[in-house]
Amino acid sequence: MALLCCCGILRDVPDHLTAPAADPSGPALESTPSPVSPALTNAPVVAHVVRGGFVESVHHGLAVVTRPDGSVDFEVGDSSGPVFPRSSAKPIQALAMVRRGLDTEGALLALACSSHSGEDFHIEAARSILDRAGLSETDLQNTPDHPYDEVARTAWIAAGLPKQSIVQNCSGKHASMLATCVLNGWDTTTYRDPGHPLQAAIAETVAELAGTQPLALAVDGCGAPIHAVPLVGLARSFGRLARATGGPEARVAAAMREYPEFVGGTRRDVTTLIRHVPGLIAKDGAEAVYAVGLPDGRGVAVKIADGSARARSVVLAAVLRRAGITDEVALAALEHEPVLGHGQPVGAVVAVGI
Repeated sequence: MALLCCCGILRDVPDHLTAPAADPSGPALESTPSPVSPALTNAPVVAHVVRGGFVESVHHGLAVVTRPDGSVDFEVGDSSGPVFPRSSAKPIQALAMVRRGLDTEGALLALACSSHSGEDFHIEAARSILDRAGLSETDLQNTPDHPYDEVARTAWIAAGLPKQSIVQNCSGKHASMLATCVLNGWDTTTYRDPGHPLQAAIAETVAELAGTQPLALAVDGCGAPIHAVPLVGLARSFGRLARATGGPEARVAAAMREYPEFVGGTRRDVTTLIRHVPGLIAKDGAEAVYAVGLPDGRGVAVKIADGSARARSVVLAAVLRRAGITDEVALAALEHEPVLGHGQPVGAVVAVGI
């Protein structure tokens, strides 16, 4: 049992549920068996992979819709089980930064909430955040990568350009973290450390919005800390952000609504979803997580148990339909997940049991 005091947020956490902020270039963490959440192991089937009318594979998963007061409206599986929100946590992390003085607005604030596609306008915006803070790309500590978007990635590689932190999909978040550090006089070289004042502020905000203390701490794909919360807590957080009418919460939600292309990209379903459903905010995450906030204060969260992204948006669409969302453009962007045979559609991934 380890005593982890991330500024009072996690205490008496079992050793297997803790992790330091690792250097992405450093040695890999030792792989050891860990307990699996019963919510994941007992998750019901939520999607079929259909090829030529035959169910070839199935995906298990969890889903929940919360009421404006944060209670459960309906759920599929056990939404009290912990999950890492992965990049779905970014709007919550951005809220913590705004509360600590981050003064960006509009597109630049939306980029702080993003897993952007690495298109030219995303890269320019990330550079702008750094420039305003008197920083440069060399200050970024997110993992270098090629652009996320297939078209942008192909052009980048064809031009002979290497992987870079500024084009990696988390550069908006990391640039905003650095800018927040500068505004507060905090050290910019250790901003990924869980004990850093920035990360302590984020942990506090995660706990507040989720309505529960984080249940685990680990290193996200970009190198920053990530906190596990119950899936219902993730939904609750997005409902709170979406219904806010003032303060930092409303600033974050307004930026996402006004600049959805900065939250995702020109060819991303999360961008289409935000653009076509008035008042909605949404954020996709790795390992098949998706979170949505509805303007009436309801929250939605989905997690596919095996981490397969191909079922994530399809299941989310089914949950949104059940929650009363009817915009067919937005839903079509989520539901279209064909199964190919010889390069042609011969089936689809379809949601079941929602």
